[in-house]
Amino acid sequence: MRGITCQDGSSLAVVPVAARDRGGAAYEITLELRRDGAVFGAVGERCGHRIAALAERVAAARADGSPQSGRWPDPDDRFPEPGGGLPADAPGDEPELFAFRHRERADGAGTGELRCTLRTTARWVGPGGRDGRWRIARRAVVEAWGAGGRGVRAVLTSGELAGFLAEVLAEAERDRSSRRLTGRR
Repeated sequence: MRGITCQDGSSLAVVPVAARDRGGAAYEITLELRRDGAVFGAVGERCGHRIAALAERVAAARADGSPQSGRWPDPDDRFPEPGGGLPADAPGDEPELFAFRHRERADGAGTGELRCTLRTTARWVGPGGRDGRWRIARRAVVEAWGAGGRGVRAVLTSGELAGFLAEVLAEAERDRSSRRLTGRR
């Protein structure tokens, strides 16, 4: 898994780990966080279905003709509406797309956290004075905290978030298929 580049220059990989039933069959995933290749934390109690649903919602939001396309001409600014579908577009609002705070129900605080919020920013472009215009952009802010309390942050376009989610899901499916083909459990 290649991971995403964080603002501090480190690489954050989110590796799906199969949750298995008593017979050894994979039925869900949890997530192992790796920062620059080293284990950083573990999160996401049975989160595969939530990740897959979000991936579908991001793809739908990015599509031409989506409700978001009328308001956000650049596909990289198009994200699904979090929560109950209420728009939260004012600068400073940071609605949450997902938050995974533990791996197992019995895990205490401090095993790690992976969170994704939306951030809307405004930047003045063009010459100074009245001849410029505001460039409004939306980005996904992915933050991860390790078991030791250190955190990293990456800022992604909706295309980058879609690729990240697809990569996590593809890795989970590869692991599931390879175990089925090799007989490993």
